[in-house]
Amino acid sequence: MIDSYSFGKIIIEGKTFNSDIIIYQDSIDKKWWRKESHLLQKEDLSDVIKHKPEILLVGTGQPGLMEIPEETKRFVKSKGIKLIVNNTETACKTYNKLRSKNKVIAVLHLTC
Repeated sequence: MIDSYSFGKIIIEGKTFNSDIIIYQDSIDKKWWRKESHLLQKEDLSDVIKHKPEILLVGTGQPGLMEIPEETKRFVKSKGIKLIVNNTETACKTYNKLRSKNKVIAVLHLTC
């Protein structure tokens, strides 16, 4: 469960993280980074795809500046994964609503 989110900081079950993360069903990758800073490419999601989520939830930063090219969206959908993209604040709220009912993985950009 995500306790709170603010620019550059997320608290999950009492633990604070200050860098971009991936929330898996049973773990958190606290060192996640992309090939290009504000661009989410399919290569950035290789570990996520291996976990075969039903839903991939992408938090694009507080103001939503991280871009997701159409190629990346098509790639995720071609794997049978529902893609939900929001700014990170909304993505955190959505994650909390979905996490107990679906196999959801969240990739969250915490800053811009």
